[in-house]
Amino acid sequence: MADVHEPLVRRKRKKVLVDYLVQFRWILVIFVVLPISALIYFNIYLGDMWSAMKSEKKRQKQHDENVQKVVKRLKQRNPKKDGLVCTARKPWIAVGMRNVDYKRARHFEVDLSAFRNILEIDKERMVAKVEPLVNMGQITRATCPMNLALAVVAELDDLTVGGLINGYGIEGSSHLYGLFSDTVVAMEVVLADGRVVRATKDNEYSDLFYGIPWSQGTLGFLVSAEIKLIPIKEYMKLTYTPVKGNLKEIAQAYADSFAPREGHPTEVPDFVEGMVYTESEGVMMTGVYASKEEAKKKGNKINSVGWWFKPWFYQHAQTALKRGEFVEYIPTREYYHRHTRCLYWEGKLILPFGDQFWFRFLLGWLMPPKVSLLKATQGEAIRNYYHDNHVIQDMLVPLYKVGDALEFVHREMEVYPLWLCPHRLFKLPVKTMVYPEPGFEHQHRQGDTSYAQMFTDVGVYYAPAAVLRGEEFNGAEAVHRLEQWLIENHSYQPQYAVSELNEKDFWRMFDASHYEHCRQKYGAVGTFMSVYYKSKKGRKTEKEVQEAEAAILEPAYADEA
Repeated sequence: MADVHEPLVRRKRKKVLVDYLVQFRWILVIFVVLPISALIYFNIYLGDMWSAMKSEKKRQKQHDENVQKVVKRLKQRNPKKDGLVCTARKPWIAVGMRNVDYKRARHFEVDLSAFRNILEIDKERMVAKVEPLVNMGQITRATCPMNLALAVVAELDDLTVGGLINGYGIEGSSHLYGLFSDTVVAMEVVLADGRVVRATKDNEYSDLFYGIPWSQGTLGFLVSAEIKLIPIKEYMKLTYTPVKGNLKEIAQAYADSFAPREGHPTEVPDFVEGMVYTESEGVMMTGVYASKEEAKKKGNKINSVGWWFKPWFYQHAQTALKRGEFVEYIPTREYYHRHTRCLYWEGKLILPFGDQFWFRFLLGWLMPPKVSLLKATQGEAIRNYYHDNHVIQDMLVPLYKVGDALEFVHREMEVYPLWLCPHRLFKLPVKTMVYPEPGFEHQHRQGDTSYAQMFTDVGVYYAPAAVLRGEEFNGAEAVHRLEQWLIENHSYQPQYAVSELNEKDFWRMFDASHYEHCRQKYGAVGTFMSVYYKSKKGRKTEKEVQEAEAAILEPAYADEA
């Protein structure tokens, strides 16, 4: 029997034209994508500043007017000939890697592009009211000077509130607050019939409130959200701790870094993340907020990681493997967006020399390229190449199964580095699409409480070692095996990623009951496509989508009763 720790042995792969297009794509990125990205970022920044100069009253008035435009547009739709409703956003603009193939079929577009304003920062209620296209960079720019932040701030600047609520969002503080959607206090939603409702966890639309996360915008249009704020300090005191051993030992050291074992009291940090660099080495990072006065005390080191010429964060953290454990203070906003400049470590594939000092010093200020532009300039051949020879997946697994997940990824994909980020999965009043393991509260496992099970996002982003060695790699088959592993281990795959799931397996991974209840109750069937068909890989025919929308889904797990 083969060692479960050993990667699969693969044959050598012959290079074809697309390999060279990918290898020299950096030319297009440097001379086209980066300059245009910089102009777009600057234009967005000016728009954000113009919005911030307006009074809250004026922003709210414009918001109300834009909501009525959405309502009017929905009422113009003729269900018999206009097709299913979706946003007018171009498919390549989304940050996610999933192909937006559903927009190739006949559809009815509603423009939400005006919804990109911060409507209110309420310091008394500790709530930020924002529109769905507000991104993380925009909101931290507004809140951090007030020593406030969202409870969960996703790392990449371009990630939007709407995407993080309708889909999935996580950060190093999720071991305290849960996923991004768990920090939402209220949602303003335009339903299929044009009604505008405010959903909270304890009003008459509480079922909609719990149904929207992970629904991918298939229950209605989210037009604003009120999100929990927390007090913060100016700096993050970050401790880098190297770990060496096998993957199970690395997983245990990661869990011990933030989740105390019985009889071993541990101070719970404000932020946690881990990076696994090889099958025997990793670095765990724990952060606590620190005041400016503390950070500037004699002997403390301040590291402004946000400067364009600084080493990429994941490479800086890796130095702990040689230096040993060390501590430094990072300005809080720069810490929040530590992975933006190099897109975690994907920047190394996009620009192989992008981490070199000469490039960082001369052109680092242009980083990062906009993901949407990378997608818009890749073409069908390169897109298919990445699907076959590249992995961008997140595995949301129970904390006690992280070691098993690491071994699976090493054996099937051999992708490094890997990202580890813990999050609570709360036991809610209703069974939503994602939910903890039944009876978890009686198992008393490390990190669990009576009201939430501790999960971890295992982020798998890079080219597999087989591809880097010039060997054959079947990306679709590898993702299929990953999805089957997730289903068998009560784990989840965020829907931004390319999926190979068929409909039955999709509803084995996710629970359909509450989602389908909301679709029926709020008239989404026949107006919005289902979440499976929105996530499904491949082009949809008009007939296929219409048949799916007319049907009432039978949850696949019912077949196994």
